[in-house]
This record gives sequence, C-alpha cells and structure tokens, in this order.
Amino acid sequence: MMKIALAQINTTVGDLQGNADKIIRYAQEARRIHGADLAVFPELAICGYPPEDLLFRESFVDKCRQQLQRIAEACADIVVLTGFPRRDGYTLYNSAALLLQGKVEQVYDKRILPNYGVFDEKRYFHTGSGNCKFEIAGHWLGIVVCEDIWVSGPAADAVKAGANLILNINASPFHVGKTGERRAAVQARCRENSVPVV
Repeated sequence: MMKIALAQINTTVGDLQGNADKIIRYAQEARRIHGADLAVFPELAICGYPPEDLLFRESFVDKCRQQLQRIAEACADIVVLTGFPRRDGYTLYNSAALLLQGKVEQVYDKRILPNYGVFDEKRYFHTGSGNCKFEIAGHWLGIVVCEDIWVSGPAADAVKAGANLILNINASPFHVGKTGERRAAVQARCRENSVPVV
C-alpha cells in the first residue's frame, strides 16, 4: 500500500522562502495527519511559475537550490517530489527533484519545452534527456514534467525503464475547456502504457 498526497498549492513568483515554507508545511502535514508516503508538489514550486527573466540571475537559481536542500532536510520522514530550476554549469533545466531521507536523491529534467501562447520556456531552459524512476513500497514510479505528458515519448520511456506508475507535475495555466483537454491527454498516456498517471 502506498499513499500519495497531491499538494496543489499556490506559489508566489520570487518568494523562495515563502514557497519553501509552504512546501515544508504541507509535506509535514501530509505525513503527520494523512500518513502519506509521498508528497507531490507543482512544477517550479520553489520559485513560482513562471519565473521568466529571474532565471537569468545566477543568485536566484542558487537560492532556489538552497531552499531545495532546506526542504529536503526538514522533510526527511516523507518522500517529496517538487519542481525547481536546476543549473548544470551554464545550462539551465526545468527540473523535478525527488527528496529522500534529507537529501536530493534524484533529479529529472523536463524534456518537452512549450514555446507557444503564454509559454516561452525555450528562452530559459535546455531540453532534458533520460528518465527518472524510483521505488516506494514495491511500486516503481516514473517522473515527467508538465508538457511531457502531452506527447507519447517521455511516459513511454519511463515505462520501458520499469515504471508502473507515472507522476506528472505541472503548473500550466487554465482556460475554458482545459480540464477536458488535460484529462484526454492523461487518458491517452494511460491507455498507451497500461499504467496509471498521477
């Protein structure tokens, strides 16, 4: 048996400490009150979405990483999945971090970057590659971020790597009819891969 808490929190762009405090509070509550094994937070939850040109400031990205570590240390008794901007040298990624036992255990970099409508992610981020899967209570969970679920590749690759459940974190905006569009996209991934999507 595995219990997953979905923390659909509202974050504030640029309020790194406030967003991290909220993540810590909700993760601890998920464990203490609801007995959750895993708490899942939105895409780029630490910095808020969309951070836009704040991402060009190295100090901003560094402080996001510091808050990520603070969250990991404060939530050592529950597995946490949350979004953050990750820098590797001069390359920036829209990433999901798996926090386990007080440290950053794994990182997944978003593979499909939207660049239409309100989205301008190719201006800021590089395309990720590879998969990320981890085990909780005998279940192998794969991670994808937002736009990754709208196409077949990332979820299918996670399943081929051994995932039997897909976690999709996102922070995309709503418009009239968006709920139905999202449901159809997620149902398509479930049918293609014969796995559930959270």
